[in-house]
Amino acid sequence: MNLLLNLVWLVFGGFIIVLGYLLGAILLCITIIGIPFGIQCFKLAGLALAPFGREIREKEPPSGALAVIMNIIWIILPGLELAVLHLFLALIFAVTIIGLPIAAQHLKMTRLALLPFGFEVREIR
Repeated sequence: MNLLLNLVWLVFGGFIIVLGYLLGAILLCITIIGIPFGIQCFKLAGLALAPFGREIREKEPPSGALAVIMNIIWIILPGLELAVLHLFLALIFAVTIIGLPIAAQHLKMTRLALLPFGFEVREIR
């Protein structure tokens, strides 16, 4: 079932989101300072490639002050815009009953788009 939902996700705009995150990750990894942020974009691209069947969990052990500082920098630069974009897309897809699962995935991605440091994406077992 997750495979079918992931294919529907990719057809209805998920592929464009994946390409956007990959482009952002590559551009950020060009600079030495942007590498940690590029890695987070790769994490978001991986989640955007197949969001169904995955969940977001806090890393064990809990992250320290560095993750908090990096999340603040992330929110100031691309994080807030990405979270608002995912919320907007969730609202658009939530208008129809068929789009509700896609809207739920956008809401899941909103959390990671806003605070990517200190969280990881895991397969649901």
